Amino acid sequence: MKPSELIDKLIADLTDWRGEMLANIRKIIHDADPEIIEEWKWRGSPCWSHDGLISVANAHKNKVKLTLFQGASLPDPDKFFNAGLEGNKWRAIDLYEGDIIDERALKNIIQAAVAYNRAGREAKTSAGIRGIRPTAQTK
Repeated sequence: MKPSELIDKLIADLTDWRGEMLANIRKIIHDADPEIIEEWKWRGSPCWSHDGLISVANAHKNKVKLTLFQGASLPDPDKFFNAGLEGNKWRAIDLYEGDIIDERALKNIIQAAVAYNRAGREAKTSAGIRGIRPTAQTK
């Protein structure tokens, strides 16, 4: 099965509010970046990438968690992140039954994550073009 089909199945199998929440997250992610790629990793987690991993979503017993891989490096003027705030790299959004997603804030975060990944890729490409390579130090 393709990743998108596996994600479809996961959403369909979640017959409570979590399936609807995950479907809504997925739609907002695609609205934020129509070029985003869906992946299926870690034995059953929907992931989204664009020039590198952007996010992973997981349905837990009482919440849906959306984790952004470079979340600690992203602007969050809307204070959308509410979990994993102490981490050096990842930040997360825990969503519970009855929560309403701030679509604008989530789109902004996804777009910032894509820009972050793109900037990192471009920096690596530019360094390679200029001939800048890490040098091995000898003793």
